Amino acid sequence: MNTYRWAILGCGSIANEFAQAMNRMGVQIFGVANRTYQNAAAFAEKYGINRVYQSPRELLEDENIDIVYIATPHNKHIPYLREALQHGKHVLCEKSVTLNSSELAQAKQLAEEHHVVLAEAMTIYHMPLYKKLHAITAEGKLGALKMVQMNFGSYKKYDMANRFFNPDLAGGALLDIGVYALSFIRWFLSEAPDQITSQVKLAPSGVDEQASILLMNPAGEMASALLSLHAKQPKRGTVVFEKGYVEIYDYPRAECAVITYTADGTKETISCGSTAEALCYEIRDMEQAVSGGENEMHLDYTSDVMRIMTELRNSWGIKYPEEI
Repeated sequence: MNTYRWAILGCGSIANEFAQAMNRMGVQIFGVANRTYQNAAAFAEKYGINRVYQSPRELLEDENIDIVYIATPHNKHIPYLREALQHGKHVLCEKSVTLNSSELAQAKQLAEEHHVVLAEAMTIYHMPLYKKLHAITAEGKLGALKMVQMNFGSYKKYDMANRFFNPDLAGGALLDIGVYALSFIRWFLSEAPDQITSQVKLAPSGVDEQASILLMNPAGEMASALLSLHAKQPKRGTVVFEKGYVEIYDYPRAECAVITYTADGTKETISCGSTAEALCYEIRDMEQAVSGGENEMHLDYTSDVMRIMTELRNSWGIKYPEEI
């Protein structure tokens, strides 16, 4: 098996989770950088990382690095993506991978030009449960897909300066939690939606605080998503077929689903994988793609989700200060 030299850019909570997963797997963390050097140094000491870069640019220019994991706020993703890809780095970038479809198209073009893997760190695409459910639904026991229903709500205190509500940090429900709901929907739909309708409630800062979204694709498969940053909801997904439905709770890192067969009401519980290992599955799939094996990073799904989010924000009149 190949050994890849990973570097981590950003030292927030998800970067800490990622480093813990890498340590458990014995994956080499070659170096780390952050906007603030002191934070990077503390992060390196915590996880036994030998190299601390003076700046993100120094990290991205280091020819010794194979894969960069970007865990900065998502409004800073595109400049780091450009530089990493131009320097021939494979990149796994936290969601949302960019702010809009135009930025993502730029990044994809650079990845193609430099023959490297670009991927979004979306746990749904890598959890064994979702791969198992794909196989089950492909068997046809549940019949044709009809609709998908999604909920995701968090309660964040009103603080218009924090990243959730601050437009300067690309705040709002859609890019923070909606990306999960839409990625779940895209996982099950047979093709991307071409009809998009919505309602939105704006926070005092002008970002999207709450939204209801309706989607339909050319196959007639429908989906709905209810999002909120100021009202707690269960992280619940329901996938409805002709002959039954699948219910999944805590869906971003789910390890269990319940299938109800509507003809007789019987239930089947599907358990697969482990929530605790969610980031490990992501890392393994990324290394497999980089090695030239099967690419299960689903950048095509990421592109479809980004197109939906871009169209939604355009219809809501929300544009972030640094958007191109």
